Amino acid sequence: MSAAPRPADAADAVAGVVPRLAVEPATLDEAAEAMRALAADGLAVAFVGGGTDLGLGAPPSRLDAVLRTRRLDRVREHAPSDQIVAVEGGMTLAALQDHLAPHGQRLALDAPLAERATVGGIVAANAFGPRRARFGAVRDLVIGMTVVRADGVVARGGGKVVKNVAGFDLPRLFCGSLGTLGLVAEVVFRLHPLPEASATVAVPGLGAPACRALAKAVLDARLEPVAVVARRDGGVYRLGLRFEGFGPGVRDQSERALALAAAQGTPGERLGGADEAALWARQDAVRTAGDVRIRAAFQPAALATAAGALERVAGALAGGGLLLHPTLGIGLVSGTLEDPALAAVAIEAARGAVAAGHGSVVIADAPAALRARVDPWGAPPPGLDLMRRLKRELDPEHRLAPGRLPGGI
Repeated sequence: MSAAPRPADAADAVAGVVPRLAVEPATLDEAAEAMRALAADGLAVAFVGGGTDLGLGAPPSRLDAVLRTRRLDRVREHAPSDQIVAVEGGMTLAALQDHLAPHGQRLALDAPLAERATVGGIVAANAFGPRRARFGAVRDLVIGMTVVRADGVVARGGGKVVKNVAGFDLPRLFCGSLGTLGLVAEVVFRLHPLPEASATVAVPGLGAPACRALAKAVLDARLEPVAVVARRDGGVYRLGLRFEGFGPGVRDQSERALALAAAQGTPGERLGGADEAALWARQDAVRTAGDVRIRAAFQPAALATAAGALERVAGALAGGGLLLHPTLGIGLVSGTLEDPALAAVAIEAARGAVAAGHGSVVIADAPAALRARVDPWGAPPPGLDLMRRLKRELDPEHRLAPGRLPGGI
C-alpha cells in the first residue's frame, strides 16, 4: 500500500465510532491500492472528507479503518468554454469556487461549511443550500463520476466515460449513499456563470401559510428566484427571495416580487450588498448551529402542517432555530440538546405529522443521548428492498460504512 496506514485516533471517528486504522491516499491509484489492501484483510471502512456531515445517519455497525480524502484535492480538468470541471473528491467546495471565480464561473452549490466540506462528501451526503431552489440538487449538477469500489476496482459513469459499471447510473446512485457503495474519487460537474448582480426581497412577519402563498405567487408569476428560504424569527417568519443575474433583470424581478408581497398585504424590502449578505449569513448560521440538526422533507402544499410540527421540535431544543424552503418542501431545525426525552417525543410527533404526505424527518446530527432514543431515519423508505439489492451488488461483503443507511444497510 503506497499510502501507509497509521493508527487512528478520536479525530478519525465516524458518528462516535473510532476505527483502528486510517489511510490518506494522495492519488487515485493510491486510493485503489488502499481499497484492495483493506479488502484483502476483510476490513470495514468508511470515507471521511471534511467531516461536516458525519452525523447524518446511523453510526457504523462495524468500523476497522477510515480512508481520508483530504489529499485528493486537485482540479483534474477545467473546460471553461464547455462549462464543466472535473475535480478530485477531497477538494473543498470553497477551494473549487476560488479556482472557478477568475473564469467568471461557479458551481451552483452552496452547501454549508464550504471551507471544510469536500466535493466527495457533498455528493455522498446529498448536501445542499438555498440555491437548490433554482439549480437543483447535487445530482442535477453532476454529469460524471469516478469511484473506487469495495474491491479496489476503479469505475466511471456518466460524462467523460472511460469504463462504466454496466446497468448502473453511478452519478445518481452515489448521491446520498453516505459512502456505503464506494469512494467518490472524482466528480465532473456542470458549471454556471457568476451573476453580474444580486438582490434579495425580504418579507418579515409572515406565518407559514403566508410564506407558502407568497412563494407560490412568485413562481406562478414566472419569476426565477435562486433561493426561497423562510427563517423563524420571534414566532413568525422572515422570507428571503434571492434573485441573481444581469442587473436589469434582477431589478425587474425584485420589483415584481415586492409588488406581489404588497398585494398579499405583507410589504417587504429590497436588500443588496452588506445587508443582503447579512441576511443570508443569518440563514446559514441556523444550518450549522448547536449539536442537534434535523432535516424534514414534505410536500410543499403541506408546509403549514410540517411547520407546526417542526416548531415544536425547535421548541424542545435550547436556542432552537428553524428554516423552511417553501418551494422545495424542506425544513431544517437546529439547536442544543437539553432534554433528550422531550426532543425525542417532538421528533417522533413530527414524523407522524408528515407521514400522511409521504414525508420524512431524519436526524442530521445529534448527541448519543438522543440517538439512543430515536432512530435517525425513522420509518423504512419505500425503496428499501432496492437499496439492499444495490448494496449486495456493489458491496457484497457489506464492508463499506455498514449500518449507516436505513434498515442497517
